[in-house]
Amino acid sequence: MHQYAALLRGIAPSGKNQSNEQLRGVFERLGFAKVASVLASGNIVFDSAETDVRELETSIEQALIANLDLNRNAIVRSLPELRALLASDPFEGLTHQRGTYLTVTFFKDAPTVDLLTEHPDGLTKVVGYDPAARVVLSIIDNSDPGRTPDFMQWLEKAYGKSITTRTWLTVERIVKKLESR
Repeated sequence: MHQYAALLRGIAPSGKNQSNEQLRGVFERLGFAKVASVLASGNIVFDSAETDVRELETSIEQALIANLDLNRNAIVRSLPELRALLASDPFEGLTHQRGTYLTVTFFKDAPTVDLLTEHPDGLTKVVGYDPAARVVLSIIDNSDPGRTPDFMQWLEKAYGKSITTRTWLTVERIVKKLESR
């Protein structure tokens, strides 16, 4: 069996559209083993014999529509991929906090357009793109309540909806959950 994390786009922590229990149920009905949720924002870990990530993503997306009437993108990464991302330590020496909000934007496919290293809002710095993990790593300064970064909207406008963003802390929690089951 292989260990995976599904990162579901557009699942709000408030759970207005679905509960973690409902999401886990979809994955269990697909026949996945050791299904668990991480936080309340669309992070589901599971085991599967399937090795084709595209097939997993398609199956999950179709099941979300059929079972919960949720048309959401699913981005799947394996435990080894996520471990390698953490081991790369792209935010070396930084701590996740208001002034240094460390984010990871997962792409379903590699972006076809170059990424800016400095975002036009002046509050976001793109650290880089990790091609193996297919992620953009960025630092957002949200310490000034009077200024709101528009980085997520910019990413969606530039690259479409086949992306989803998590904090670095969430990625660490997902790996910890995968390793502890």
